[in-house]
Amino acid sequence: MSTEQAAPALKEIFNSERLLHIAHEMRAVYPDFDSAGFLSRTHQGLDELSIMQRLARVSESLHAVLPLSYKQSLKVLRQLAPRLNSGFVTMCLPHYVASYGAEDFDLSMDALKYFTAFGSSEFAVRHFLLNDFERTLAVMKTWSLDPNEHVRRLASEGSRPRLPWSFRLARIQADPRLAAEILDPLKADDSPYVRKSVANHLNDITKDHPDWVLELIEGWSLDDPRTAWIARHALRNLIKQGNPRALALMGAGAKAQVEVLDLKVEPAAIRLGDSVTLSFTLASTAAASQKLVIDYGIDYVKASGATSTKVFKLKTLHLAAGASEALSRRQHIRELTTRKHYSGHHAVHLLVNGERLGSSGFDILE
Repeated sequence: MSTEQAAPALKEIFNSERLLHIAHEMRAVYPDFDSAGFLSRTHQGLDELSIMQRLARVSESLHAVLPLSYKQSLKVLRQLAPRLNSGFVTMCLPHYVASYGAEDFDLSMDALKYFTAFGSSEFAVRHFLLNDFERTLAVMKTWSLDPNEHVRRLASEGSRPRLPWSFRLARIQADPRLAAEILDPLKADDSPYVRKSVANHLNDITKDHPDWVLELIEGWSLDDPRTAWIARHALRNLIKQGNPRALALMGAGAKAQVEVLDLKVEPAAIRLGDSVTLSFTLASTAAASQKLVIDYGIDYVKASGATSTKVFKLKTLHLAAGASEALSRRQHIRELTTRKHYSGHHAVHLLVNGERLGSSGFDILE
């Protein structure tokens, strides 16, 4: 029997021990807090709840046992935020604002701005965008200029059209220009935390309006490494798709002048849970140095027997004239929450500057 233990489920961030911690810290900032009532409510059917349902349950239970006005409750919760021992857990506080603060817009916006420094208010602010889009977006534009990196990041992350774990913002998804004033001041932000959000926001947009993103980035100066980093990560899906404009922006728009040698995937047959290694050598046939964006795609077998290709980044490099470089990548083939594997032949394709230059593959056995 294996001695390895499975990692605890993500929802266990809100386990019994954590709920006791929240109750204890609430008593510290509000001595009359009904800990027993709070714990009774939060534990009802806890095992069956997902992580986001548990987060909501904490928020709802706080509201149920606090005999205070919304304004008074926020004063208590502001004191609670720095005492909580998990950044993710603090997100129950913005959830409280989204659930009970719609009638006090200014107070709620200020609370979201405060709470985001402890975890994030990215999910909560989206409810205000739904209810009062123009007013909320105007506040978020001011946040993009805030000296605090957490607040600047909230402006970008909260307005992402396709934020994971949240509903889509249909208006921004339909017209990305609406949030452009938020992104523009952040395109050379000093904070990697903010730059990653901007890149993810733009990557979201590439799924609906790729030409809009390409035109935007073509108007940027990529001499600044901060801006160049955002551009590279914003265009990652378009680069994987071999989009010529995206590759050109990365300096790899030209056809690769290389010969592919010894392309292979080993072992040729595996069982689920094993690993395969892709290896090959690229030999330059060019008279000058060239920039190469190297990816690989795997044709995953689906339940129907058809295949669906997933492209992975491998490396970006400059290959000198006449030079060669051996490359390899090991990949673990295991079950994921986002992908179920099926037996059969899985082709593996080498992509250089968006062009397929060779293929190999492996079999997953029953």
